[in-house]
Amino acid sequence: MKHLLITGFDPFGGASVNPAWEAVKKLPDEIGIWQLNKLKIPTVFGKAADTVWQAAKQLHPDAIICIGQAGGRSAVTVERIGINIRSANLCDNEGNQPQEEKILPDGADGLFSSLPVAAMAEAIRAAGLPGAVSNSAGTFVCNDTLYTLLSRCAGTDTRVGFIHVPLLPEQGTPSMALPDMVKALTAAIAVL
Repeated sequence: MKHLLITGFDPFGGASVNPAWEAVKKLPDEIGIWQLNKLKIPTVFGKAADTVWQAAKQLHPDAIICIGQAGGRSAVTVERIGINIRSANLCDNEGNQPQEEKILPDGADGLFSSLPVAAMAEAIRAAGLPGAVSNSAGTFVCNDTLYTLLSRCAGTDTRVGFIHVPLLPEQGTPSMALPDMVKALTAAIAVL
């Protein structure tokens, strides 16, 4: 078996639920050759990536996938790139709201996911659900986490990526039912 560290964020912005963590919790413990290690992470700049990194140092996973929520999206979207910027429209869960800050002062402008993003999006569609490749993980904690982990795992055998899920129906529209999110994530993981 290979080890996958898969994470979901805690609720933020006054919400009582985050579909990312709700979907991760419902995933099976094994998908194909992958043994899943699930981790809830804080929606806080820097701390989210640090939490994942500490777990990764203990687990030495073959891959890391972070899951986040993307209000306004109707598809499960596999992120292609993390960009070296923090610029928040709202505060994170510790009140941080950086504007136009680099994540790593001397870092590359962008870092590409080391996962097969197109194949993962296609697997989601093949499962009968809306799936797509996204070229923007935003500039909030999701992107911060993706970029930081890609930087830290550069030159290692650990592959890193990020997937956004829509809101749950009770959070607004567009949305996706939780069982469909789980089915989509399962399909994406199966083609790693």
